[in-house]
Order: sequence, then C-alpha cells, then structure tokens
Amino acid sequence: KAPARFGWVVGVMVRCMLNIWGVILFLRLSWITSQAGILLTWLIILISVMVTSVTALSISAIATNGRTNKPYIQYESENMRILGTPLKNGGAYFMISRTLGPEIGGPIGVVFSFANALACALNTVGFAEVARDLMQEFGVVMVDSINDVRIVGVITVTVLLLISLAGMEWESKILFFLVLLVSLSNYFVGTFIPPNIEKQAQGIFGYRTEIFLENLTPNWRGNEANFFQMFAIFFPSAIGILSGANISGDLKDPATAIPKGTLMAIFWTTISYLMISVTVASCVVRDASGNMTDILTGNLTDGCVGLGCKMGWNFTDCIQQKNCEYGLANNLKVLGQVSGFYYLITAGVFAASLSSALGFLVSAPKVFQCLCKDNLYPYIGFFAKGYGKNDEPLRAYVLCYIIAVAFILIAELNTIAALISNFFLCSYSLINFSCFHASITNSPGWRPSFHYYSKWTALFGAVISVVLMFLFTWWAALITFCIIFFLFGYINYNKPKVNWGSSVQAGTYNMALSYSVSLTGVEDHVKNFRPQCLVLTGPPNQRPALVDFVGSFTKHISLMICGDIIMEPERQTRPQDATDQLVKWMNKRKVRSFYTPFTAESLRVGARYLMQASGLGKLKPNTLVLGFKSNWRESSPESIEDYINTIYWPGFLSCCHALLLFSGLTLLVPYLITRRKHWRNCKIRVFIVGDEQNMDEGRNEMIALLKRFRLHFSDVIVMTDSEKRPQAKKYVGKKLQYPPQGTPVQREPWKISDKEFEAFKQKSERKVRLNEIIRRNSQHTALVSLPVPHSDCPSALYMAWLDTLTCGLHCPAVLIRGNQQNVLTFYCQ
Repeated sequence: KAPARFGWVVGVMVRCMLNIWGVILFLRLSWITSQAGILLTWLIILISVMVTSVTALSISAIATNGRTNKPYIQYESENMRILGTPLKNGGAYFMISRTLGPEIGGPIGVVFSFANALACALNTVGFAEVARDLMQEFGVVMVDSINDVRIVGVITVTVLLLISLAGMEWESKILFFLVLLVSLSNYFVGTFIPPNIEKQAQGIFGYRTEIFLENLTPNWRGNEANFFQMFAIFFPSAIGILSGANISGDLKDPATAIPKGTLMAIFWTTISYLMISVTVASCVVRDASGNMTDILTGNLTDGCVGLGCKMGWNFTDCIQQKNCEYGLANNLKVLGQVSGFYYLITAGVFAASLSSALGFLVSAPKVFQCLCKDNLYPYIGFFAKGYGKNDEPLRAYVLCYIIAVAFILIAELNTIAALISNFFLCSYSLINFSCFHASITNSPGWRPSFHYYSKWTALFGAVISVVLMFLFTWWAALITFCIIFFLFGYINYNKPKVNWGSSVQAGTYNMALSYSVSLTGVEDHVKNFRPQCLVLTGPPNQRPALVDFVGSFTKHISLMICGDIIMEPERQTRPQDATDQLVKWMNKRKVRSFYTPFTAESLRVGARYLMQASGLGKLKPNTLVLGFKSNWRESSPESIEDYINTIYWPGFLSCCHALLLFSGLTLLVPYLITRRKHWRNCKIRVFIVGDEQNMDEGRNEMIALLKRFRLHFSDVIVMTDSEKRPQAKKYVGKKLQYPPQGTPVQREPWKISDKEFEAFKQKSERKVRLNEIIRRNSQHTALVSLPVPHSDCPSALYMAWLDTLTCGLHCPAVLIRGNQQNVLTFYCQ
C-alpha cells in the first residue's frame, strides 16, 4: 500500500500556521508590545516577516527545481525509460545539500536538526508554564515553581513522542488547528465586550485612544531590555515556515504545495500577529494592581500616577513600588483576560504549544534521518534506519526526545528562544545563499518552476540573517559559526563520495573558465614559470612510482596530465569504463592530475599530439615526462628509434633509476621537490666541471649564482677528474659489456659498425667515467638528477649511454633535457 500523501492545505499551510502560532503569540507578544511599543513591535514583526518571506521564496525556488512525487510521463524507447522518483524527506537539509553540496549541506543538516529539537523544547516549556499556572490557580503545587515546569515539560514531551510513534500526528494537528481558530476568535470578540470592574482593576478598559497613544512608543524595563533583545525573543514565532518543507517526502506535489502553502501561512499569521499586538495595546494599560479598591471616587486625581488615572483608577502605589502584578507589562496571561472566555485562550495556548512541539518533534528526526542516510559524518548511520511504510525514523525520534528533555530542564523560555533564533537564522541564511549561488552560477540545471524570486533578494536575505544573528546574541552567533566551520572542515577534508550536481560544482566551473580565459591574455614571464607536465604513464596504476614522483613537485603548484597513448591493437581490448576506473584510482591515491587517453600509431606521434592538444589556454604542458625504456635490449630497432625521437622533442624530462645539476630546469626540479614534506629534510649538492687551477674561483661563482637564484643548497663540488679515462670493467648487473678498444659491439637486436663505434668512442668513455663519479659521490643519495645532451648517435648506443650513466646506483635518477629557454629569475627581473 502506498504511503499517505498530503496536499498544500493540510500538509503545508495548516502545518506552518500551527508552528508559527506558538507560545510566543500567547505568552510573550503582549509583553514584547509593552516593552517595544506598537510601532517597534510592528517593525519587529515586519522585519521577521521580511526575512521569512524572502526565505520562503528561496525555498520555493529550490523545492521546485528538483524531483517531485508526481511520476513523470513514462517515455520508453529501446534502451531508456524515464520515471519520476519521490522527493526524499529531509526538508531544508535535503534541498540545501543538493543545491550547495555536502560541504554546506552537512553542517546545516546537523544545526537544523538540533534547532528543531530546541524548538520542540521551547514550545513544551511554554505549555508547561501555562499548565503550572493553571494548577496554582487550583492550589496544586508538586515541588516548586521551576521544578513543576520541568516535571510537566518532561511528561508532555514523552506523551508527544508516543503520539508521533503511534502515527496520530496528523489527526492531532487538525484538532489543534480548530481549537486555535476558536481561541483566536474568542480573543477578538473579547476586545469588543465592555470590561467589568474586575477586568478594569487588571488594567483592561476596552478600546481607548489614550491607551493606544500611550502604548505607541517603547517603555524599556530591565537592564537588558532593548529592541534586539525583544526581537530575539519574538523571532522563534516565525520559525515554522519550513514545517511543510521538512516533510516534503509526505506531500503529494512538493513543487506546488511548498510555495503555495508556505506563503499563505506567512500571510495569515502575519495579519494575526499585527492585529493582536495593536488590539491588546489599545485595550490594556501597562501597569495595574488588580485591586478593585483602587477605583477613584469623584474627581480626586491629586498625586495619581499612570494612565489608569484617566480611566478612574489609581494604580500609583504599585507603579511607584514597581510591584504591579497586572497590566500589559506584568501579566503574561493578558490575552486570556481580555478574551470573552478565559479558558478558551488557555486551550489555545495548549493547542499552539502542543502542535508546534509535535511538529518540531516530527521534523527534527526526519531531517536527521536524511543526513544520516547520506553518511557524511561517522557514527551516525545508526539513526538512518526507518520503520514501517513511511520509513519512520524511530531511533532519531528517541535522540530528538533526549535533546528536548535536556533543554526542557533549563525551564527558561527566554533563554531557549534566544538560542533558537541563532540556529534558525543560520539556516535561513544558508537557504537564501543556496538560492543566490545557484542563480549566480548560471548552471543549466537550475530551472525552478517557481519564478517569483530574485537572486538579489536571496542575497539580501542571507546577509540580513547573519547580521541579525550577531545583533541578537553575538556569543551564540560565534558558537553557531564555529560549529558550522568545524563540520564544514570535516566534510571538506574527507571529501565524501557523493555527486549531487550542486551549484558549487557549477561555480567551480565558472571560476576555472573565467581564470583560464583571463590567463590567455597574460604574457608568459620567467618569474611565473612552472613545470606543467605531460607524463606518459600509460594506465597510471601501472606506473605508480612515476605518477607519485611527478606529483611530488607539481601538486598544488602546477599542472600534471597523465597521458595514456593507446596503440590501435590495444584499443579493442580496453574496458569501456577504464577511464573512470583510472580516475578513481588517482583520486584514491590523492594524485592531483588529469588523465587523457589518446589513440596513436606510435609513441612519438601520440606524445607530439598530446603536447599540442592537451590543456586549455595557458594551462598547457610545457614539460614531457617519460619512464625509462628498461627493456630496450629486447626491443626492436623501430621501437627504440620511436622512443629516442620522443626524447628529442623539446621540453623532455625522463625519469628512470640515478644528482647532478647544470641547466635551469635541472636546478628548479630539485628545489620544488624539497618543498614537499617527505623531501623537506633532504639537502641539495651541486656538482660542476672545472680544473684544479681555477677550482675555488669556479666554486665561488656557482655559489654566488645559486644565491642570486634564491636556491638553497648544502654544498657545491667541483669535479676536476671528469676528463680522465674510465677503468676497464664489466657491468655484470646490467648485462652490458664495454669491450676493449677497437672491438665492435655485436649484440642483437642491434648492431653498430667499427667505424660508428670509433666515432663515438670518446663520448662513450666519458659516460662511463661520469658513471664512476656519480657512484663515488651519490650512490646512496635519495635522488640523482643530471642533464641529457642532444645527440645524433645511433639509437641503440644512445640508450646504452643512458643505461651506463645510471648503472650501479641504489637511488632513482632523473635525466633532464631542456630546450634552452630560461626557467629561473633573478630579483631584478
């Protein structure tokens, strides 16, 4: 059987009105009016309505941009079938997280769930206060004034929990709504009934111009009484606007019901708040004694203080002694005393507080359950489990109940109200910012069917909400934002594997595109040179060492692209999802790199096209990185020739297994590497070629040069024996034998003639000698880097030279060939 769904009247409008008509209306509105006066009270109401109305427009736009519970028209083709899926429970959290992403959605889900639990506690405490006063009227006291509120509050929230678990919430709300309508009607009728002597003693005189004018302006009482304090206490009366959105999964058509029901609820409740504040302030004076003997006889008004003197009552004693128990400023039950029948107002207070408490008790678990199902934070998955046809979050109900009980024990309505204001204002700010951000990014996916909103009003709503947070209670605002930033940082660090198509993704794209275009118009400068590497890794997971090494000096600094050149026969055997799997592998390994597969007939052609076509604007590779072809002895001459021709391409950087520094790029790469945590303690040594006569002079010149380049080094070593002939030996480990003079190399699959060998004999001996020097000085270093000159020698001999340079080393080696362009800068440049 399909779960029950509700329309916009019962599901949204009635629900929102019940949660807006809460304890603040019956227990605090008259007191706030006495403090702030009619004008400022109306200003408080209108500012609150402005914030909630803008937020309602934003939430309507967000709600009508997603999925609905109405199934789409089925469209079937050969391989496609489109059907609608239900909008999940989760309300504001679900909408914000799917709009701004998990980084913002996660924190607001936690804060919003907690705020709803506090709102449940607020309304329960309001109910308990009225119940305690009612018991005291009949002489019933359990412990004392404060503890009675705690006892009644805990019992009440327990009963509400049982009602929620039993699924009787909707039936209860209809009853509560009817009681509230009768109660409010009873109040307005009572304002027109002429007051008797008893009511006059309590300061109630019916509609009087003098009372209206007196109560028009503020009369602050108490050390902390001010405009923003009254605003903070009143604002929780406006927090019910999200009640319909919070149960979006239970609505027949959220896209229609949420905007229509929410805006209608705001309109009617605003009218009621404005009317009640002005009518009560037109009928009741601020101070009265309640003593019927204070009536004035005759026209004797000498020494009489207060507005009651004009009404024939002398409340001077209690006014001067500041112990008046009645009147607009002293009695929180004024609405009941003004009304036609007192206990109908009490019933209205019960209906308003219990309906609001019940609504928030249901909303908080549903929001928290949705958050738990997304699994953004650890140890909360336990509360994600739902039960029954409506997937009721019974475990989350219990958690919300515990939080509500904890705050009910505070038993202070004004304190709880100030805390709630901050949490809900924070929620409203993020809702409005979500709408603004989604609009400003111009994402094609932002197409709300609700058009009566503006991105600028949404931004205004976000800003004014934050401003009000700090004006209300600055320390609570700081705590709220600290919690938000902590929760944001946790998700941003862990990066959960979710993809909701958020506006953050659209904004990131816009920023990247904008900056890339702006970079195109900027000329290159040597100060800003970065080695932007195209790394021919093939499938990156097959060469993790090469990927990690290049990433060690490009991460957070420059561009890295893992190029995968796929030969034609191999393309047929590649899985269709190979690219996605390799990208996931790089993300899991935390490699900041792009992956670009390319089909080509040879390595050289593929590398050439990738170098020319990869990247965007100035974000293009300027350095080519290859792994060393260690199987060159068994490879065909064509394969070796292809590899050597790739190396001859300008900007080559080849990584194999042996550090000597000469060119600018050879100096820059080790510097970038040592900026990483794992290489930070390594020391750089610089080797240069020189003679014994000018050794000190050459060394000092190189030190001065390195200092001008601001490159840190530990030592500069002058090699004076690089021109000596190498010792004749066999390199058994490499299976490469350098024969005596005059003996040609006769090894398959390559051959070179005696003439070719004699032509390159001196260069070959120099490579052997250089290897001896490297092994003598750098055999146990962490990394060796040395330049590779351009050469026109046979490919096989060239590979033998490279192999010889790095033979016998126990460390990795980087062979660098520059293109004669400057990559380092002095200060003066």
